[in-house]
Amino acid sequence: MIYPNSGYSRFAKAAAHFCGRPRVFSMAAAVIAVWLITGPIFHYSDTWQLVINTGTTIITFLMVFLIQNTQNRDTEAIQVKLDELIRATQGAHNALLDLEELEEDNLDAFKARYQALAAAARVELDKGLVDTGTPEA
Repeated sequence: MIYPNSGYSRFAKAAAHFCGRPRVFSMAAAVIAVWLITGPIFHYSDTWQLVINTGTTIITFLMVFLIQNTQNRDTEAIQVKLDELIRATQGAHNALLDLEELEEDNLDAFKARYQALAAAARVELDKGLVDTGTPEA
């Protein structure tokens, strides 16, 4: 059963989508331009510098959380889709499901096996043979 997104998830997705638009980038660039133009008016004072530093720090701090939330959801969705492709593919190794949850050393062992398969396939190609098929991992 599919459940609706939480309020925070909907907000984070909408905010990340909105902030990624060219118009928002242009608005941010305009704010910086206005700040630069006002430098001489405020004699490049500490307060003038503090305004832009505080504003950009707060926006950056909040955006990190919004972007991370969106990125986490996207990554999880991709992993589930890849798991489904492995599960549904005849001859695929189901041990590859949910690899992102393994510890680093276990993941490195799987990676090493696939690197060895790739190296063997390249040797076959160099000999003029084909590199297709489903060798055991």
